[in-house]
This record gives sequence, structure tokens and C-alpha cells, in this order.
Amino acid sequence: MQSTMTVLTVRDLRISFGKTLALPAVRDISFEIGENETLAVVGESGSGKSITALSIMRLLSKRVARVSGEILFNGQDLLKLTDREMRAVRGNDIAMIFQEPMTSLNPVLTAGHQIVETLRCHRDLDYAAAKAEAIALLDQVRIPEARSRFDYYPHQMSGGMRQRVMIALALSCNPSLLIADEPTTALDVTIQAQILNLVRRLQREIGMSILFVTHNLGVVAEIAHEVAVMYAGRVVEQAPVEALFERPKHPYTLGLIACIPDVRRDIAADGSRQPLHPIPGIVPPITHLPPGCPFAPRCPYIEDACTARVPDLVVADSAHLSRCRRHEIL
Repeated sequence: MQSTMTVLTVRDLRISFGKTLALPAVRDISFEIGENETLAVVGESGSGKSITALSIMRLLSKRVARVSGEILFNGQDLLKLTDREMRAVRGNDIAMIFQEPMTSLNPVLTAGHQIVETLRCHRDLDYAAAKAEAIALLDQVRIPEARSRFDYYPHQMSGGMRQRVMIALALSCNPSLLIADEPTTALDVTIQAQILNLVRRLQREIGMSILFVTHNLGVVAEIAHEVAVMYAGRVVEQAPVEALFERPKHPYTLGLIACIPDVRRDIAADGSRQPLHPIPGIVPPITHLPPGCPFAPRCPYIEDACTARVPDLVVADSAHLSRCRRHEIL
């Protein structure tokens, strides 16, 4: 932990869908994020990462999803707030950046106008003061010629610049917690590195906590203090970032790390390329989870006991949790 103060605590989070709201997509999720700390939630598509983030923002419709457990933000349970009380928190104290900014930005409003709207909605500013603040925010996220680009529409901007506008929007009210849902996936590696550097710099300057959702372990190594690995709706491993990469304690994490291209590992001494080792199979749908450990059908360490019951999340090492009954041999 980077601090003694906890900003967000999630306890026994369970999210169910379906006509009877009885189909669990996420279960037994518990974690904490400290002040100025970044927790990365990582896993393949279908692991439950994004709906976990959306549940914290209370953006899942009650008609199609049932959320239970506790989501404590600065000691206040967000699940017990009224819709009006949650609107005051959302965007003001907790902000979110989504994967594709073109689906979040209004295409018929300029970037600057959208930031001004956010500022005037949450802060008592007149238009002139809000515009000056918006230009300062665009400058803060390193958009060149911020004053002129205030009047740009989203389609006039590159993907990286649009994502910077989204970050400016998210930071406009100085949130205590920033939730970033795959914010660099649609960007090339150069722009991705710039966005990650920007987020780290802004965290230092503003002092916010971050929940960073991604499928990319390379990004995790760059930005996280703590990592929670999700599979089939559950956390299967959680550890400080250095421990996770040095001593992974779940076969799924081992597989994810093996999928990261590595020149030192993948090119032999004679210059020949070694094959990558992808994880076989796919994440099972929540409607057809296998018996016992959901990763068992894809696991190279499977034994009969693995299919008998879902393993508990246990302490595998100092500050290191694993949901694998064979974690000691890894």
C-alpha cells in the first residue's frame, strides 16, 4: 500500500443478470484502493472487469442487473445512496474514462463546450470562468494549442487527442478516484505510452487514486501498484505488481505473462523465432461454467480435485492471494 488511508473498499461484490436477476456474472469480489494508489484489474474479455467498474459508478440498470455487497467510497456505501445522491458523487468525486472516446463525446458539440458543461454542472462557475478553466485543463493534459483546439469537434481530433479530452473531462472536478476502463486499447503503442505517462503525471500532481481496467499486462507493469487478476467473474490472484510478475501464484496469471511478447525469450541465439504460447480455449460463458475451478479445462496443472469445487482465495505468500489449490508448486 502506498498510503494508510483507504479511498475505495469493495466487499463481497456480486452482480447478477437474467430475467430473474439470478445469473451471477461477478461474485466474491473484494479489494481496496488506497490514497494515491493504482489498482489494475486485468483479465481476458468476459472476465467481468468492466461490469465491476460500471457497478462502482452505479451505471448498471436495475432492470437488468442486481448488485449486492458493499462499495465503500470514503466510508460511504454507494449502493445505499439514492439516484440523486449518486449523481452528485458521479463525475464529481468519482470520474470514469471509457475505452472509445467517440462513444462518450457528443459529436455535435465542441470539446471545449463539453468540458464547460461539466464544470458548470458540478461547480459554481459562470461561462467565462468555466471556459478559462477548460482551456487550462486542455493544456494540463498536453493538448497543443489548447485555446484554438477548445473549438474543435471530436471528429477533428486524433484518437490520442480525443482520449486526452476525456481525461480532461474526468479531471475537471478534481476527483478522488479515477476509473479508467481500457483507456489505451484503441491507441497505437506510441500514443498509448504518452497516455500512460500523462495519467501517472496527473496522479502525482492531483493526488488521486486509480482503478485501471485492462487486458494488457504490459500496461499493468507500467502503471499499477497492486494487481487483481479476474477470470470468469472472480478474482483468481491479487498481489503487489512486483510480486505478481516475479512470483505468479495462479496458472492463469502464468499464461497471461507467457502471452506477452519478449525479444529475449522469443528469439533464439541463432536468430530464429520461438512460437508464442497462448492459453488454449476461451473464457467460459457465465451460462455454462464448468464444475469446480472455472479455469480447470484450460489449466496445465489440472488434477481431479480441481473439478470438485471452486477453490477459495487464500494467502499464498506475503500480501499475495491465489485461488488455486496448487499455488505452492508454481
